[in-house]
Amino acid sequence: MSDQPRVEIYTKDECPYCEKAKDLFDSKGVEYEEYNVSGDDELFEEMVDRADGRKTAPEVFIDDELVGGWDDTSALDETGELDEKLGLATDGGEEIVEHRPLLIAGTGIAGLTAAIYAGRSNNDPLVIEGDEPGGQLTLTTDVANYPGFPEGISGPELVNNMKEQARKFGADLKNGVIESVDDSTRPFRVELKNGDVYTADAVIAASGASARTLGIPGEDELMGYGLSTCATCDGAFFRGEDMLVVGGGDAAMEEATFLTKFADTVYIAHRREEFRAEDHWIDRVHEKVEDGEIEIMKNTELIEVHGSQKDGVDHVTLVENEMGHPTDRLDDPETNEFEFDVGAVFLAIGHTPNTAYLEDTGVEMDDEGYLRTQGGSGGGQTETDVPGIFGAGDVVDYHYQQAVTAAGMGSKAALDADEYLEDVERADSGAEEAKTAAADD
Repeated sequence: MSDQPRVEIYTKDECPYCEKAKDLFDSKGVEYEEYNVSGDDELFEEMVDRADGRKTAPEVFIDDELVGGWDDTSALDETGELDEKLGLATDGGEEIVEHRPLLIAGTGIAGLTAAIYAGRSNNDPLVIEGDEPGGQLTLTTDVANYPGFPEGISGPELVNNMKEQARKFGADLKNGVIESVDDSTRPFRVELKNGDVYTADAVIAASGASARTLGIPGEDELMGYGLSTCATCDGAFFRGEDMLVVGGGDAAMEEATFLTKFADTVYIAHRREEFRAEDHWIDRVHEKVEDGEIEIMKNTELIEVHGSQKDGVDHVTLVENEMGHPTDRLDDPETNEFEFDVGAVFLAIGHTPNTAYLEDTGVEMDDEGYLRTQGGSGGGQTETDVPGIFGAGDVVDYHYQQAVTAAGMGSKAALDADEYLEDVERADSGAEEAKTAAADD
């Protein structure tokens, strides 16, 4: 390992993106030095100084050069540039790396459940991790409603257990991001962003969804400098500050509750009167409201974040209208625009399905990119409009979006794929027998 560049990773406790970064380098067989900044003010200040003022974890350095956080590191890995920096790059290109009966896109709950079932069916699945290994559940500190865990379980622990279980049954997990799927030929041709090409007789799309942002002024400049999409990753860095959480679903309620461990006061800004979260989370938030730890700002939206990369978030601009959705009512004289002082902002406003790699196929999607599957009550419920391509989890489900429903869809997809592969094998065997008979004649 001495000929490899020096890799350093600054991490903190309860940081799922830190675990993703370490898993990425572990999967490449690359050694690294880890510096945990939790409870170490001197080390934290060193990280901030080396990372040009960023107060988020992880921060990755290769030979003293700042690579950045998880998003930056993952983006470099997608293009193959990370392997170049690590001296691991290969020519890649058009040569087929490997053929598999089944390829699964994504290692969230749906993808890993599919991998477990597919492995048990001897379908030799190859699972491509994607740019968010482990999926959204790795950002959840406490999964209290997954059956079989009466005391709850952390998201990362549940995902890691499922990875181990998938490997036990023969699944192979590979780090990478799918660029495209070619359905004009059989087997399917699957190209990764680093140029590697695989072929597969069937594909399960279980690539999940990514956190949405608002596209407002200040967002790009301050992401990572007090603006974040992961409270469990970055909340501890802003201890004692007033913090703003934007959103009204389960994720927003969970993040707001988590942040009360660090914040002076947590404010929740939601654009409507009613929350979309389940009663369990609403009740927990209201308990925090009664304790004076959370304040709720209904019918309120964030329209700008102010601050600098040097000093972080200084304040935000909000708009409020009692009719709700105030950004749709900016010309209404009843809409109130005001400045609000907070030291950190966390966005929890939903997700966008990761399905762009299927756009050039015959797979049908809705306007937001969710896959259309056959549904119904019989077999083949998870098959898309392209035979041999199946969908499971958050790439299909825009309504329930629960870990347990994702697992259920993952098992269905694997069973549907197994039936499809058996049909393909029978058809191939029949064609071969017919060819042999014709030759004998």
